[in-house]
Amino acid sequence: MARRLLKMLFIIPLAIVGMLLFVFIGGEIVLHLWNWLLPSLFGWREITFWQAVGLLALCRILFGGFGWHRPRRYGFGHRMDNRCSRMTPEERERFRQRVLDHFGFGPPAAKPEEH
Repeated sequence: MARRLLKMLFIIPLAIVGMLLFVFIGGEIVLHLWNWLLPSLFGWREITFWQAVGLLALCRILFGGFGWHRPRRYGFGHRMDNRCSRMTPEERERFRQRVLDHFGFGPPAAKPEEH
């Protein structure tokens, strides 16, 4: 128990320092990229460090992260793999052709005759 407590007393301050470092570096990157590109491209005004940190947080909220997502076990691709693995080759080809036809990648439709 004492060993675990000692380990936590070491990890918690390290985690806090890591988060602060991430916010500082991320804010600086956003600040410099914004102030380098957007005023000259679009005529927008420059931003401060705290506005850059706020923009970084807003992007995190809107776009959902920095790529640290766990793989989804039962997503669309997983379900399609399960369905396709249970099909015969003929069923798979019919399904593939229906999808291609539905999205306009099938053979061109015959033109109606004009009178």
